[in-house]
Amino acid sequence: MEIFNRVEQKYILTKEEYKQLFSKINNYLEKDKYYQSKICNLYFDNDNNDFIINSLEKPIFKEKVRLRSYSVPNLNDIVYLELKGKYDGVVFKRRVDIKLKDFNYYMKSGIIKKEYNNQIMKEIDYVIKKFNIYPKLYIGYDRLSYYDKNNINFRVTFDFNLRSRQDELKLELGDNGNLYNKDLVIMEVKSLQSIPLWFTKILSDMKIYPSSFSKYGEIYINKESKNTKPLVIKEKEINEFKLNYMEVENYV
Repeated sequence: MEIFNRVEQKYILTKEEYKQLFSKINNYLEKDKYYQSKICNLYFDNDNNDFIINSLEKPIFKEKVRLRSYSVPNLNDIVYLELKGKYDGVVFKRRVDIKLKDFNYYMKSGIIKKEYNNQIMKEIDYVIKKFNIYPKLYIGYDRLSYYDKNNINFRVTFDFNLRSRQDELKLELGDNGNLYNKDLVIMEVKSLQSIPLWFTKILSDMKIYPSSFSKYGEIYINKESKNTKPLVIKEKEINEFKLNYMEVENYV
């Protein structure tokens, strides 16, 4: 059971911008303990897509429920059931560590097992049942994570290979999905305090500015527009594709 409160900002980069930026900030950063990971998410919504529609309207307060793992899990692995909200620019996240098989039992029965019967789980359960939400979309991506050598509370992550699917909505079913944009790199900056001056100066010099980009929101809009035919990337192809796309040897 964990609680987070911090400021988060997103920046949308091309592969070329990522390469140039990373070459400038690399000396300030250390690799996180689990710096290279595969993020797997199930985002919850209801039949009317109320959560994502509300989020796209950019209200002063919004929240979402998701299930997250840091690789494709098996049923006995720990996953993270999260209630994540944002109020006036400050992000809060409350999450429960739960075995995947116990999450599946909860979703099927609506019953919280006694080992998870804590305050945060009760809050998540309330939101799920009040708004009749359930796993609606799978979103996966490959992440590199770093922190400031002089400030462990300042973190920078880069997300690659954003992909999604609307079927097989169980984390244990793998990491297949439709590739959103092969040239897209999503940088997220997370801090408990102010952003370091060295970082803001580099971004200013490169004319890189924050974006309100939402992974779920962009995929939802893209799906609704139906203007593009998705490129399907299968799990067995991801590792080979990732090495080319992220150019790990040169930029990590």
